[in-house]
Amino acid sequence: MSATGRSARRLGAPVAARVQADRATGRPQRIDGRAVEAVRESWLVEDRWWTTTPLRRRYWEVVTACGRDLVVFRDLHDGRWWRQR
Repeated sequence: MSATGRSARRLGAPVAARVQADRATGRPQRIDGRAVEAVRESWLVEDRWWTTTPLRRRYWEVVTACGRDLVVFRDLHDGRWWRQR
């Protein structure tokens, strides 16, 4: 909570996602029940490797069958999936 009495809110905080992915490639096939129509982009983020809490994530920007653009990532340390937007 800030000095003004308001609570701070993180922008773009990830939320847990249910993702079915291809075992060989890791490519998402369904996200929260929505079929993935296309992958726009995929990238790897590795950061804080010099700390005790390193970050390693594989991001995917996809378009679902209903036309929605989503960004999800898989935490490569624990295998959990998150939706960024």
